[in-house]
Amino acid sequence: MLREKLSEIAVYCHVEADDAELPGFVDTAAAYLADAGVREPQDGSPRYAKYLQCVKYLALDLYDRRDAAVEGALSDNPAFRRLINQLKLTEPVPDSGTGEGAEGGA
Repeated sequence: MLREKLSEIAVYCHVEADDAELPGFVDTAAAYLADAGVREPQDGSPRYAKYLQCVKYLALDLYDRRDAAVEGALSDNPAFRRLINQLKLTEPVPDSGTGEGAEGGA
């Protein structure tokens, strides 16, 4: 579903939608979130906007730091960290009535 949002993500990242590197950064961002315990919600669900914002942030961060060395001080974005924490805390739990059916999934 994120591949359908590439043009929107490209606008956020201030890059061309056909930039060959962007899909890889988007896939990596989604994998990062999955590894953090956050699955992609169904598009249109209340959590999807937050998820997409996290993907945009991560893709831009990966794009900006794609060189082997990064100059300057690095710090974490607290707003991004709060979004990820909220997504993790609201992740549907299968077999508890809050699973995929609660998100409108199959």
